Amino acid sequence: METSPKAPKQPTAKVEKTDAEWKAQLTPEQYRIARQDGTERPNGDVYKQFKKQGAGTYYCAGCGAKLFSSKEKFDSRCGWPSFYDPANAENVKTKVDMTAGMVRTEVLCAVCDAHLGHVFTGEGFSTPTDKRYCINGTVLTFVPDAQAEEKSAE
Repeated sequence: METSPKAPKQPTAKVEKTDAEWKAQLTPEQYRIARQDGTERPNGDVYKQFKKQGAGTYYCAGCGAKLFSSKEKFDSRCGWPSFYDPANAENVKTKVDMTAGMVRTEVLCAVCDAHLGHVFTGEGFSTPTDKRYCINGTVLTFVPDAQAEEKSAE
């Protein structure tokens, strides 16, 4: 997962690019996940980074749209970054996914249509929404809260 010292400029319109433009912008792994509906390996380095990250915001690696806040992250022990609610719901959309022989709810960036992961409900987590947004960390950019970093430096 990429980390950036400052938040990206928020897109003001739908982001549409050619396949060649996405391939040029994204790493091969980001492209495989975001543009080809892939999934990163569970419990990998990205997940380990996620578990160590403090306060901050998660943005789409494709278009920079704000997606999730660390305030809504939790350890579901599933091997992927988990959130119980999008930080900015207007930038997250869902659709029915009937691939892999099952019916699931796919989570996408509403701005650039990047595949982010899936959302599951009713699993019994003690979160306010009882939802688990199971997200591929490879397609996120983390921006730490400046205030939190300043406070920890004191």
